[in-house]
Amino acid sequence: METYDLVILGGGLAGMCASVEAGELGAHVLLLEKQDELGGSTVLSSGYMAFAGTDMQEAAGIIDSTESLLDDMIEVGGGVNDLSLVNTYGCYQLGTYSWLVEHGIEFRALEAVSGHSVPRGHIIDPHQAIQSLYRRVKNFPNVSIRFCAPAKRLLKNNEGRINRIVYDFNGVEQTVLASKGVILASGGFAKNEDLLQQFAPQLKGALRIAGGGNHGDGLMMAWEHGAWMQDLPYLNGTYGFHPTATGAVKSQGLAFYKGGIIVNQLGKRFVNESISYKFLGKAAFEQPEQISYQVWDQTVMDKSVFDDPLYDFELLRRRRLLYVVDTLEELADCIDVPLEVLEDTISRYNQGIQNGEEQDFGRRTLTHNYGKPTPIEKAPFYAFESTVAMLATYAGIAVSAAGQVINPYGETIPGLYAAGEITGGFHGAGYMTGSSLGKAAVFGRIAVQSALVEVII
Repeated sequence: METYDLVILGGGLAGMCASVEAGELGAHVLLLEKQDELGGSTVLSSGYMAFAGTDMQEAAGIIDSTESLLDDMIEVGGGVNDLSLVNTYGCYQLGTYSWLVEHGIEFRALEAVSGHSVPRGHIIDPHQAIQSLYRRVKNFPNVSIRFCAPAKRLLKNNEGRINRIVYDFNGVEQTVLASKGVILASGGFAKNEDLLQQFAPQLKGALRIAGGGNHGDGLMMAWEHGAWMQDLPYLNGTYGFHPTATGAVKSQGLAFYKGGIIVNQLGKRFVNESISYKFLGKAAFEQPEQISYQVWDQTVMDKSVFDDPLYDFELLRRRRLLYVVDTLEELADCIDVPLEVLEDTISRYNQGIQNGEEQDFGRRTLTHNYGKPTPIEKAPFYAFESTVAMLATYAGIAVSAAGQVINPYGETIPGLYAAGEITGGFHGAGYMTGSSLGKAAVFGRIAVQSALVEVII
């Protein structure tokens, strides 16, 4: 039987950060990747990472702090986040940003996105990030990666410690020994219809956009050994995808965070558009026939950000995904809503925004606590049919702040660690954009440190 210090399951951002960290600490490591390539849901993400106090913010004149970041995270999470995880993220977030830069990850821009009080969404190209980490891993003689090697079961030794993994490779079932720990970084379950029906039946009909290997394998392996779960009651889809979307960055736009509004097929607003797009997704799915439209004007269109995965509205226009017209009458006809209702909706909204806060849903900012909305009045006018997608499952197994998987009694399961999308507790009831990739990087490294040097945070 082969023996390693650590076996890591999954080659997304959490698994790759863990692999690099372990390689630099001199551990003998095997990473098992179910698919034939690295990346998982990471490479389908928008590429935002939530960090505060960075040199990029300083250069842009943005005043931010770890305290503000954590306050936003807890507010968006409805105050039910696991504070030990949130506070640990706060301790490590800025150092992790620097670590990523040192390891070749390129941060190309800053934006204010869902849940942020200031621009702190640091944008990466997820493919570039994964490949940079992969190049680093390939330089370590002590780290091996096996592709098309799905893990099947976790096994305990006589003392009750998880130390073996059964997996398939080249059509043969194999077992490998992990003397210091197993790190689960195998993603969520957005591709598993049985689990989605069990835990999120309200999202039947949502688009399924996630890493091809995200069937919850790691979750089930952990459940077998008593792992507890967190955040399942708060599962929601992600709003802002065109119904034809087949990938996360191909046809998504969040014009409402730049000043657009959202209306249903009756032509009425139904939500405060500045809230987390997880909550927007829930509200949108409750509308008649689950149909809604983002509506905006040229003032918002002028805020399009070239090559941004969420804010490149011009790209949506070039792909013929937008309705573009000169009058509200034409717009109402395009999206098949009553003209008089749409006109009244926009008139009421404009009047409220000019007064400082619209009266129907209390909107006063662009996103969370940032930005000032503008009236929708400058032609041409735009509309983007939008729906909800299961891009990632922001719930999963419970972990300690040291990345140790824990059971329902809060006790650690010896030898088992987890990081990334597979974990729960961190986000709580909502989701701050950039916090998912951020936690993957932060806790991927922490899990390694905990397993190798028994750091207890």
